[in-house]
Amino acid sequence: MKKVVVIGNGMVGYKFCEKFVASENYSDFQLTVFGEEPRRAYDRVHLSEYYAGKTEEDLSMSSATWYKEHHIDLHISEMITEINREEKTVANHRGEKYAYDYLILATGSSAFVPPIPGVEKEGVFVYRTIEDLEAIAAYTKKLKSEGKTQAAVLGGGLLGLEAANAVKELGLDAHVVEFAPRLMPRQLDQGGSDMLQAKIEELGLEVHLNKQTEYIKGEKAIEGLKYIDGTELDVDMLVISAGIRPRDELAKECQLETGIRGGVIVDNTMKTSDDNIFAIGEVALYNNMIYGLVAPGYDMADVAVSHITSDTKKYMADHIDMSTQLKLIGTEVASFGDALSENEDIDTIVYENKRKGVYKRINVSQDGTHLLGGILVGDSSDYNALFQIYNTAMALPENPEDLILGSRGGDGDSLLGDVMDLPDDAQICSCESVSKGAICGAIQDGSCNDLGDVISCTKAGTGCGGCKPMVKDLVDATLKSLGKEVKDTICEHFEYNRQELYDIIKLKGYRKYDEVLDHIGKGDGCETCKPVIASIMASIYADTANEEAPIQDSNDRFLANIQRNGTYSVVPRIPGGEITPEKLIVLGEVGKKYELYTKITGGQRVDFFGARLDQLPKIWKDLIDHGFESGHAYGKSLRTIKSCVGSTWCRYGMDESVSFAIELEERYKGLRSPHKLKGGVSGCIRECAEARCKDFGVIAVEGGWNLYVCGNGGANPKHAELLAEQIDNETVIKYLDRFLMFYIRTAAPLQRTAKWLDKLEGGIEYLKQVVIEDSLSLAEDLEKEMSGLVGSFQCEWTQAIQDEEIMKRFNHFVNSEETDDNLVFVPLRDQKMPEPWK
Repeated sequence: MKKVVVIGNGMVGYKFCEKFVASENYSDFQLTVFGEEPRRAYDRVHLSEYYAGKTEEDLSMSSATWYKEHHIDLHISEMITEINREEKTVANHRGEKYAYDYLILATGSSAFVPPIPGVEKEGVFVYRTIEDLEAIAAYTKKLKSEGKTQAAVLGGGLLGLEAANAVKELGLDAHVVEFAPRLMPRQLDQGGSDMLQAKIEELGLEVHLNKQTEYIKGEKAIEGLKYIDGTELDVDMLVISAGIRPRDELAKECQLETGIRGGVIVDNTMKTSDDNIFAIGEVALYNNMIYGLVAPGYDMADVAVSHITSDTKKYMADHIDMSTQLKLIGTEVASFGDALSENEDIDTIVYENKRKGVYKRINVSQDGTHLLGGILVGDSSDYNALFQIYNTAMALPENPEDLILGSRGGDGDSLLGDVMDLPDDAQICSCESVSKGAICGAIQDGSCNDLGDVISCTKAGTGCGGCKPMVKDLVDATLKSLGKEVKDTICEHFEYNRQELYDIIKLKGYRKYDEVLDHIGKGDGCETCKPVIASIMASIYADTANEEAPIQDSNDRFLANIQRNGTYSVVPRIPGGEITPEKLIVLGEVGKKYELYTKITGGQRVDFFGARLDQLPKIWKDLIDHGFESGHAYGKSLRTIKSCVGSTWCRYGMDESVSFAIELEERYKGLRSPHKLKGGVSGCIRECAEARCKDFGVIAVEGGWNLYVCGNGGANPKHAELLAEQIDNETVIKYLDRFLMFYIRTAAPLQRTAKWLDKLEGGIEYLKQVVIEDSLSLAEDLEKEMSGLVGSFQCEWTQAIQDEEIMKRFNHFVNSEETDDNLVFVPLRDQKMPEPWK
């Protein structure tokens, strides 16, 4: 049996093992893996989530038993210090030797630390491993105990910005210091960098560009940075994330060929200058490049495995694609292809919307026939489609600017048209190098039956997850082409989609989750199906979120939105935004009594922030005693119906918008639905209530109201579409009853109305037939169902404070009446803010 030794148990080292055990001749080899860190391979891409509560086990790329189950001899906390190429052995730090037939160098890289005077001072860290994060967190705690709050991150690239966000999450004031004139200089142009900078500065991070550090101030511990230009920045901690250096020490000591600037030289089979030694990942120098992304490293692992175990050899491509899509500090960022070039052979098309924080750029061949690359900041929803157009050299539309502006024809079609038109070799999942042919083929050859099978079999979508929508579309289209039913089941525990579950629960009269699970489900259920079933029963029976509390999500369980610091927000209902001076005073008194941060929202309500769990019932009681009730800001239900002042006050007003908004909000309040609902009523076409960006909205015109439906705000805003024109109040309510109940019956879980309409075959014209023409003969049933729900409204807050069992939910500790005193607040603009408030 041949022996394969892997030095390095990072992401690429683990991927080599995963590919190896899936290979055709795996049983002919003994695989031994060495890792320096005291744990199994973990996901460094999402390392910052360690501060957000993810554990080592959450980040781990395998189960605790995976290596043993696959007969892999894993050595953790064990450093290899010597390679003897003549004897074909490696030795660890204790002098113990292990023989190999093939050796895999997956030693990765270390953080590059610039030779800045003072870099050895206390309070200077790198950002690379879990141990680094733990050290940074411990030092942060020490600083905060001393009243110090300033920290800098050296490096404005991908890892630098992640590190800065992590520092901010720890409660320090974070500064990003970048040598280049822009952020993410390898991925973004100046316009994209400016947009990203504006968005992250809104979150409280300060950005310092064009800054070269001359030395680090302070005697024993860092006290600040002195720049070459003479300026200074006073900080108490520095995290260095300025690049990487390949871990090629072992290779150099055993005289493998390495690059001038480091890295083990490999060919397109990943072989080094020794035919029995391969190098993969960030230690490998291929095409005179070190690739700092996981996707090329995974490809390298696959190639190396094929040359050890298989008769079918694979080879690295001459050109390695460095396209990336990620969510960085809450901001979507993507780049692909040749995104930065500017010359006479390239036409650059740029779309910039500073109000919405969106920047898009594409580079197109001068003849307008080929997409060469692009940059997306603030909205990367079109990344997959644009990447496929670029990667497969698809023909461009007559107006290439439509790729980022949208078609002026308004047909709303995908940029790609039919996803099945892509060639079979089109790469769908970059992280795992999975092609369209592999995805479709897994269904066509019978080895996979659904999306879950395909993901498990091909690993598509298991990396960054950005390709999942396209993978699902391909699976569905392939199943349909084979004449098979495509079922969008909610999870593995139910063989039904949401619409089918709705019908079954209503027909059978099931009232409890366990009853549904026992009769038509399997297993114990999960955190996906439980809230869905709860929502369905609420939509059928007007159940409140207090029913079946254990299966509700966190917000519904506690009837309030949990905030980032563990406190909750309280939002009483203010129908139509209308409020008396007396009630306004009550809100002020409540906010003052409980020291809550208060804010007037865009939905014409007052939000209270900073309430402890145990304070919620007390706040609700004070509000209820003065005529307020739950505003359902936490629920997948009606939130608000915004209004202008209408014909009562406005000289342009054509109808009384406030009264109608109040009537609609009172009618639909508490209505549980697949996702949240928002409405708007504008008294004239000047649209001060923004009714056309709501799930439903009405606008006063000559002869009545125009009714619009299925608009959404958010990251991908969409205007609502006209359902009916010049109708009276009674007809608006009749059509809304039908529309909302039809949506509630047929939408997928967590599907907003805009997405629902996009997926509805026939679109708005079909919806008009159902709602107005009653083409399905459902109108009477839909109206009757809505009438039953309207008459069954109960205020969930009132329910809670009147029920002792429900009240037990609002103790911080199960066995104690004590409260959580670990919350820290700081003043800002005469209000109390959580620390850190930035």
